[in-house]
Amino acid sequence: MPAVSVLMPCYNAAETIEEALISLKNQSLVDFEVVMVDDGSTDATPEVLEKWASHDARFQVHTRPHSGIVPTLNAGLSLCGAPLVARMDTDDRAHPQRLTLQLAYLMDHPETSLVSSRVAGFPSNQVRKGFQIYMDWLNALLTDEDIRREIFIESPLPHPSVTFRRRQAIQLGGYQDIGWAEDYDLWLRMYLAGMRFAKLPAVLLEWREHPKRLTRTDSRYSLENFLRAKAHYLALGPLSGRDSVFVWGAGMTGRRLSKHLQREKIPLAGFIDIDPAKIGRKLRGLPILSPPQLTPLWSRCENPALLAAVGARGARQKIRHYLIGLGLDEGYDWWGVA
Repeated sequence: MPAVSVLMPCYNAAETIEEALISLKNQSLVDFEVVMVDDGSTDATPEVLEKWASHDARFQVHTRPHSGIVPTLNAGLSLCGAPLVARMDTDDRAHPQRLTLQLAYLMDHPETSLVSSRVAGFPSNQVRKGFQIYMDWLNALLTDEDIRREIFIESPLPHPSVTFRRRQAIQLGGYQDIGWAEDYDLWLRMYLAGMRFAKLPAVLLEWREHPKRLTRTDSRYSLENFLRAKAHYLALGPLSGRDSVFVWGAGMTGRRLSKHLQREKIPLAGFIDIDPAKIGRKLRGLPILSPPQLTPLWSRCENPALLAAVGARGARQKIRHYLIGLGLDEGYDWWGVA
């Protein structure tokens, strides 16, 4: 049994996969296998995979008819022989110490279910501003407390950077295809199950930015579907049993999120906003209030909660400062969701 199984779904990746495989071959850790699952590629990917498998027994090829990323991931997960599974995509590059450091961390921290790392985007001339802002945010979340506190803002764990305990992922049902990002869905199920996360401070993955990334071409990774995922798991976890839920933000994000919260039967009580043109009006039949109007309403609720749904840069920090001043605890009384 190898120490680590690297799970790599492959589909029409002939242009980039050599770089990814070379970065795995150059790992300081020797005791690993690479489970390469070809999802019915129509380019030269199968030939590249067979070449690698014929030269190094650690690289295993498994071919299946084209069925999409989630069935391919689950097929690969079932084929992994190690207790630890490291995800890797065919267009990224792993640092030579990645597997060594992530294996060591999980061996030393048996209470941790998943470890990630910081990431860097490449090629530098193709990294968009929004992508860099996202990486800066997730690279700042290192501890389990950090990750759990902000997990409803965006996915805090880059999928190809993680190594997790295979048995625990399978116990949760593996990857699921329910209309939104399969990795974020798994992290949220881990969160609800109380599993612990960690992120190493070193940059151990180079994350390729290009127009063909699934996150830019597949509707499952759209903002609307991320909001659906958040509403679903907020209802199952933090908002379960709440009698009144306030949404801070009557703009686009708040409007769209509240739609999905209502579909999840969340008892919305009102919206908070600082725009004088919105205050006093109604949204989805509920009042739009100024921040000072929150306090008396909050005190009359038995078990209230608040979601900060303002996506403008710097807004979440201002909202956090205000709510701390009211004595509200982030991660219990309120959560950032944008």
